[in-house]
Amino acid sequence: MKYLKLSILTLAVAFATSCKDNKKETEETVETEVEKTAEPVITKTEMKIKLDPKSGSNATGSIVFVEENGEVTMTAHLSGLNEGEHAIHIHESADCSSPDGKSTGGHWNPTAQPHGKWGAETGYHKGDIGNFKVDANGKGEIKFTTDEWCLTCEDSTKNIIGKAIIVHQGTDDFTSQPSGAAGSRVSCGAIIE
Repeated sequence: MKYLKLSILTLAVAFATSCKDNKKETEETVETEVEKTAEPVITKTEMKIKLDPKSGSNATGSIVFVEENGEVTMTAHLSGLNEGEHAIHIHESADCSSPDGKSTGGHWNPTAQPHGKWGAETGYHKGDIGNFKVDANGKGEIKFTTDEWCLTCEDSTKNIIGKAIIVHQGTDDFTSQPSGAAGSRVSCGAIIE
């Protein structure tokens, strides 16, 4: 009888300890799952495009678009250009097939605004990026961030997929309609998936 009571007591202690360990594992699992779901969701999409020469130029380059947290950042590295300032715009169509780049159509302007400097109160095209400087070695770069573009949304007034980047020989005067008198199209890159 004494051994029976001792055996029952040993089993009861083992059972209680086992339940306590299981409860601890369950609590830790729940805490871990809660912590995982509490993290903010960050979405990031990246796209790279190549710019090819047009209009008999040697202008080439590459552009990276990164969409993150509702903003798109464009970073362009260009070469083969004349020293000075050059205009860069988004055009209507991703068709860079013509030798002069005109197969891309006009500036991308989904909100039917007048041409102008980005952010101007008088209006601007969503494709009016602006001007960038090129050094004596023919190299230039520009970085541009906006929440008025997207790569993954369905909003036709923001989505730049299916459009093209055009680099111009001259500068954008931000006044002349419809495109800023920026001169010939010297480089083109299609923004396609």
